[in-house]
Amino acid sequence: MKKEQMTIKKLYDTTKTMAGPYLEQYTYPWEVFPHIGKIVKELGNSLPAEEYQQVGEDVWIHKTVTIPPTATIKGPAIFGRDTEIRPGAFVRGNVLVGEGCVVGNSTELKNVILFDSVQVPHYNYVGDSILGYKSHMGAGSLTSNVKSDKTLVKVHGEDGDIETGLKKFGGAVGDFVEVGCGTVLNPGTVVGPHSNIYPLSSVRGCVNQHSIYKRDGVIVEKREQ
Repeated sequence: MKKEQMTIKKLYDTTKTMAGPYLEQYTYPWEVFPHIGKIVKELGNSLPAEEYQQVGEDVWIHKTVTIPPTATIKGPAIFGRDTEIRPGAFVRGNVLVGEGCVVGNSTELKNVILFDSVQVPHYNYVGDSILGYKSHMGAGSLTSNVKSDKTLVKVHGEDGDIETGLKKFGGAVGDFVEVGCGTVLNPGTVVGPHSNIYPLSSVRGCVNQHSIYKRDGVIVEKREQ
């Protein structure tokens, strides 16, 4: 994947999140990570009271959303219309969940933006990441957001590396991406739109749009249907 394909403009349809105007101020998705908390607070304070209820400090929930008694939600956080929060969900703050999403049982979110219609339904960890419109994390799949040697994360492009300056960077996952069960997206992973990741994969680096990540770095282009 070349650097141009890693941009917010190429990975995401920014009309599919209320954070769109904020995202459009940046070139790459990881540039947004340090600012997610501020973005959530600003958006939360602008939400219409007839649609959203504030249920805690800097926590805004659309009135169509039900919070199970066993879910834990820490602000800043926003949950959009018709999103489903399942028992045992753990939201650690700096989280924007769009409309029609699923945050599943024992799923943990921290410093993330989930576009509309994203599903993280079963035992997922998503931290320091952005998941695009209608992307889906299979059961037990997660983002690994810190390198084992604790050094700063680089993004490895075909036309050169990009220094992010970040210690924590999980994944930048484009629109309509399917991540298979039990998969790990290693620090600094970028997945282009309309791509599929095989179950039990350990993904490093970048996956081009309209691709299939099969195993051990084997990536093939999707065939036309």
